[in-house]
Amino acid sequence: MVLNYIWVAFFGIAFLIAAGKLLFAGDASAFPAIMDSTFDSAKNAFEISLGLTGVLSLWMGIMKIGERGGLVDWLARGLSPLFCKLFPDIPKNHPVIGNIFMNISANMLGLDNAATPLGLKAMEGLQELNPRKDTATNPMIMFLVLNTSGLTIIPVSILVYRAQMGAAQPTDVFIPILLATFVSTLVGIIVTSLYQRINLLNRTVLLALGGACVAVAAIVWGFSRLDKDEMNAWSTTIANVLLFSIIIAFIAAGVRKRVNVYDAFIEGAKDGFATAVRIIPYLVAILVAIGVFRASGAMDLLIGGIAWTVEACGGNSDFVGALPTALMKPLSGSGARGMMVDAMATYGADSFVGRLSCIFQGATDTTFYILAVYFGSVGVKHTRHAVACGLLADLGGILAAIAVAYLFFGV
Repeated sequence: MVLNYIWVAFFGIAFLIAAGKLLFAGDASAFPAIMDSTFDSAKNAFEISLGLTGVLSLWMGIMKIGERGGLVDWLARGLSPLFCKLFPDIPKNHPVIGNIFMNISANMLGLDNAATPLGLKAMEGLQELNPRKDTATNPMIMFLVLNTSGLTIIPVSILVYRAQMGAAQPTDVFIPILLATFVSTLVGIIVTSLYQRINLLNRTVLLALGGACVAVAAIVWGFSRLDKDEMNAWSTTIANVLLFSIIIAFIAAGVRKRVNVYDAFIEGAKDGFATAVRIIPYLVAILVAIGVFRASGAMDLLIGGIAWTVEACGGNSDFVGALPTALMKPLSGSGARGMMVDAMATYGADSFVGRLSCIFQGATDTTFYILAVYFGSVGVKHTRHAVACGLLADLGGILAAIAVAYLFFGV
């Protein structure tokens, strides 16, 4: 429903601006530009989707091997002590804990197809413990904030889009995305814990979150001592080594479990192909709408207004061109994806704006969509502080993305 309003608004605003130029300035050039943009954007969307099929099939195949090899189960066991502290209202050893672990672990590995069913199963289990079936419980809210904060170890889709858009080093945003999404998740946990009066000052939580914070601080400190060229080179090298190591680890886990890795890869690759085909109409719809919005001059007015405000306050406005991705992300995943692709197409995949838009895309998840789907699946109508906590986590991720982008790619 939200995306419907946004889509109609883009076309409506574009028409009003184009009509205003015609009536008040006698300038009819916006209408031919808008029509050219519709055809060009539709063609571009299809070409992007077509180019995604090979890389998506590759990564979905690798992910399926890791899933069959038990890496999701291994991650769940590793996170168990921490998650028990974050969900104190769930009875100890309740089966729903396993589903929560599996969902979060699948999200961290980028296994979207596996994560959603596991998440819905977890919500069903949490609803069984809910004394007021139409009202969200504390564990439900914490669970969904962890989902909306978008913590992902492997941002496969973003790397794929960067490769498709011609980035010289598609993986150069890998570490910046990890840093931004970590901050988003940390903010989400802290804010939700304050709302729910969960004590984070215990040994398990302090060791886990404190250790993670120290690791992130060490990464930031280490990279801040390098110049921009060295930072980019080290970031890309480390990202490529990590990604290749993950591929080897997934295959090794499959072999260890005596999984037919070839058949598992083929099964996952088929899902990747189906995913690439399935997103074509969504990508066409959003890129055409964005193209019309931009061709009418509306995007320039929006970005120019924000840039003027930032500069008037004495700030650097280089980041403003990527803001549409950040503003769209809580509302629509496909919309934000379209904004990210549009930013890379307009400014260049290796531009500051192009890279920052990718970091925005990976820093958080689609807050309103997740809340609607998960709460809707169990009939919860009163979401309490879920929206506030989710949006505050998004804000933390956005601010962290801007800071990290300036650190790694700023002039």
